[in-house]
Amino acid sequence: MLYLAIKAAVSGLLIAAASEVAKRYPGFGALVASLPLVSVLGMMWLWHDEPDAANMAAHAKATFWYVLPSLPMFLAIPAMLDRGVPFWLALASGCLLTILLYVVMTAIAPRIGLTL
Repeated sequence: MLYLAIKAAVSGLLIAAASEVAKRYPGFGALVASLPLVSVLGMMWLWHDEPDAANMAAHAKATFWYVLPSLPMFLAIPAMLDRGVPFWLALASGCLLTILLYVVMTAIAPRIGLTL
């Protein structure tokens, strides 16, 4: 239980730090937020729990393919905000777009030989 609490605290602190940096330096905050910190931490925690190279390779490969459907959200949200769409609606729409693209990725992945 302590291990889980440490993982949660470290992961949460990184997210909090990124948001605090973004308040003063939006560009640098975006850089920090764009770093694959969650993925790297996830791989570290996974390796600690189960040091299996094949499992880790499969995890990293699947992470790559799941990042791709999330990228359009980062173009859609600012486009909507620039057109006067309220923040929460733009955010929800961006998240919905990402969910739909995840579903598409999951559906087409086996057809193109990807194991996710």
